[in-house]
Amino acid sequence: MTASVSNIAPQAAIPSVTTAFHYVYILQSLKDPRRFYIGRADELVERLARHNRGAVSHTRDFAPWSIRTAIAFRERALAIQFERYLKSGSGRAFAKKRL
Repeated sequence: MTASVSNIAPQAAIPSVTTAFHYVYILQSLKDPRRFYIGRADELVERLARHNRGAVSHTRDFAPWSIRTAIAFRERALAIQFERYLKSGSGRAFAKKRL
């Protein structure tokens, strides 16, 4: 049996793609690939552009950067907690091994 257009769920059942996400990201320096930066943003592409323009003091010396990993959260509080974890010793070990 093949699916027809009438068998597809109505548009209302599909989650909205405009729902805001909160991103936790890991950047890797293209200048020195041994350098990484962990951060959080609501506008990921805009934030990467700020890092690459030198507008972020913590990353200025090792720009340009590329996104190595980005994880989207619907809840801001969870994104904050996960960013905090990744910046801890065990979180850095986890990121190095798994992300």
